[in-house]
Amino acid sequence: MSVDAATLEWLLDSDPALRWQVERDLAGAPPALWQATRTRVATEGFGARLLEKQDADGQWAGGAFFPAGFFDSDEATRPGQPWVATTWALKDLREWGLDAAVLAGTAEKLDANSRWDYDDLPFWGGEVDVCINSYTLAAGAWLGADVAALADWFRTHRLEDGGWNCEAEEGDSVRSSFHSTLNAVRGLLAYEQLTGDRSVREARHGGEEYLLSRRLMFRASTGEPVGDFVFRFVSPSRHRYSALAALDHFRDVSLWEGTAPDSRLADAIEVVRAARAPDGVWLQSTPLAGRTWFDVDVPEGEPSRWLTLQGARVLDWWDAAR
Repeated sequence: MSVDAATLEWLLDSDPALRWQVERDLAGAPPALWQATRTRVATEGFGARLLEKQDADGQWAGGAFFPAGFFDSDEATRPGQPWVATTWALKDLREWGLDAAVLAGTAEKLDANSRWDYDDLPFWGGEVDVCINSYTLAAGAWLGADVAALADWFRTHRLEDGGWNCEAEEGDSVRSSFHSTLNAVRGLLAYEQLTGDRSVREARHGGEEYLLSRRLMFRASTGEPVGDFVFRFVSPSRHRYSALAALDHFRDVSLWEGTAPDSRLADAIEVVRAARAPDGVWLQSTPLAGRTWFDVDVPEGEPSRWLTLQGARVLDWWDAAR
């Protein structure tokens, strides 16, 4: 285990949404223990607080991706974007480990009441943005909505280089994006895990190969880092790419498929290892701008439990394979 006793105790002194993952991934707790902690997400802390914000029509903040009235408000001119609408609430609750049964009836309510800002499209059909569709695909699989057609959308919207780009639908790019591709493959993996449908695996592998061929960090043309965002670890990451976020996905893939870590991840692993503070934790970088319901992590420069969980479990996984 890559954390010492003091760091582990600090990690365990946390919200149930984080604690159960620490118990499972770092502390080696028996399933009965971490599963019991996971059930508390519905009744305590972050999970319970976010559930209280749900509207009677199944949405959060009255909107699918943006809150109701956003484009007619001063908020639309401010940096960043609000993270309070339905897409982001479902993403958070799913990733925090909430039992989907707690949201029984929500899939049907969203089908009836929620529409995308883009062309007023129905919620579970998705829209044209790859990242939005990836979150919707995972949420739909989690809540039991029929999102098979949306899964198929990813196969037909891959670019020639193997990945995806949210700007491609507007004709602004024919090259894949690190951000969009990671979000796409994460959504596809969640869909496969939740439904058992392996029809999207080939497309997912293609997107993962796009990232692996660039060793998660480098431009194919020059071999230079694709951007500073690769080295800036932030929690919550929302849509933001980083070497740590990508490695956390490839760890999930490895555990799901029973495969060894790909050697092309080595450079990114060393970036994560080098970012660790001398006391064994990882520090928060600049949080993404925009309104939230409440804070779930620390300000910039402070030790982050979420990032420390991710960094430690990635290094444990990599080092154990060697």
